[in-house]
Amino acid sequence: MNNKFIACIATLFLACSSKGGSNGPVTPIDPPAKASDVAFWLTNPDKSALLKKQTVSLIFKDTVNIYPTIKVDETKTFQSMDGFGYTLTGGSASLINSLAPAVQDALLKELFQADSTFIGVSYLRISIGASDLSATTFTYDDIPSGQTDTTLQQFSIEKEKTDLIPILKKIIALAPDIKILGSPWSAPVWMKTGGSFIGGSLKPEYYAAYAQYFVKYIQAMKAEGITIDAITPQNEPLHGGNNPSMVMQAAEQAAFIKNNLGPAFKTAGIGTKIIAYDHNADRPDYPAAVLGDAAAYPFVDGSAFHLYGGDISALTQVHNAFPDKNVYFTEQWVGGPGEFASDLKWHVSTLIIGATRNWSRNVLEWNLAADPAYKPHTDGGCSTCLGALTITGAVSRNVSYYIIAHAAKFVRPGSVRIGSEFTSQLENVAFKTPDGKRVLIVLNSAAAPQTFNIQSNGKIVTTTLNNGAVGTYIW
Repeated sequence: MNNKFIACIATLFLACSSKGGSNGPVTPIDPPAKASDVAFWLTNPDKSALLKKQTVSLIFKDTVNIYPTIKVDETKTFQSMDGFGYTLTGGSASLINSLAPAVQDALLKELFQADSTFIGVSYLRISIGASDLSATTFTYDDIPSGQTDTTLQQFSIEKEKTDLIPILKKIIALAPDIKILGSPWSAPVWMKTGGSFIGGSLKPEYYAAYAQYFVKYIQAMKAEGITIDAITPQNEPLHGGNNPSMVMQAAEQAAFIKNNLGPAFKTAGIGTKIIAYDHNADRPDYPAAVLGDAAAYPFVDGSAFHLYGGDISALTQVHNAFPDKNVYFTEQWVGGPGEFASDLKWHVSTLIIGATRNWSRNVLEWNLAADPAYKPHTDGGCSTCLGALTITGAVSRNVSYYIIAHAAKFVRPGSVRIGSEFTSQLENVAFKTPDGKRVLIVLNSAAAPQTFNIQSNGKIVTTTLNNGAVGTYIW
């Protein structure tokens, strides 16, 4: 064997060894380029993208450019998040329960299972008794006119065993940690002035019985395997014109909580949170009055808001006055037939971004499902409430589905809101998740597409959103 051939073999051996052979790990000559530092999910106002993951490569760099920058600052921390979701009205439960088993199972997984494929709704509101989006009015202690039942012998949640409870059980099997908030639209009519489902107030002589009504409700649901995380004493307590409805002034609510509901929960060993108010942001004086009552204060976890009146900044006003108490956003409708682009823009701006930047621990849209005629609803109830879903024999997804999904899928319970620079045309909110990811939700509220930077840990990544588009960025 000649020396030149031996030298060639030796050279080849050394080259192989340096690339891994038996002497060490393989070192690729040309390592593959990183696909993307940032995952980007997009909804466009023209529906050309609907919560669609983008394939663009977004790489953090040290470079500087001329574009506006959203600086994410995780050294600034605010409230923890409980979740995002919908109101599962009685009508919503009936429609979902009417679906063919395979369609229903697929839909519930899509909505409530938390993984890369589905949206993982993490918070639900339900009505205690009927809401106006139930087919008929009822409470859990309906008795003939002229009778009373102060010991609640006739109390029963049997009506819920047809649709609501079976659907909730399936949801809990998919999302065992989901938080459920219960709100009554009316007390049993025999407890009320006027003796009607519409309007009237809770008679003081029935405060104790009504407190036990809540105790029995929470215990009955628990017996079905359903934990009620929180209740509000009354949905929209300043609106007596809905069907059903009941008026409960701030002083009445404070008295009910401190003298009856709070002590009843304590005696029964119930840990369900009591959340005050549950009405519009134009009356921050109402929750302030309840929380300002020294005897009611220890029993109240916080305040809940809707936004059919007032400004979302009222949530911060109440937070600043009572910083040890929580703030929640529990209801906002989309009026049918709706306009996708403007509804997407307003709800993301005002609620997903606005409510959370004003200390809310959750955001709930009203309501989960309706049929094409916005039914079921009570006589006099909301007749144009567009569900997140429209259900016939099949399921279609409306704007509220995407509004909530842009947050629920990525901002998991236990996430903490962190600092992010806010601009009027690149509205945004940022979070750090329990597994250490950063999530930034951005709305381009300008009249034209915008290219901008996201800055994190001193580096920037550059991206573009169409006018009116919503992007969720995760890294």
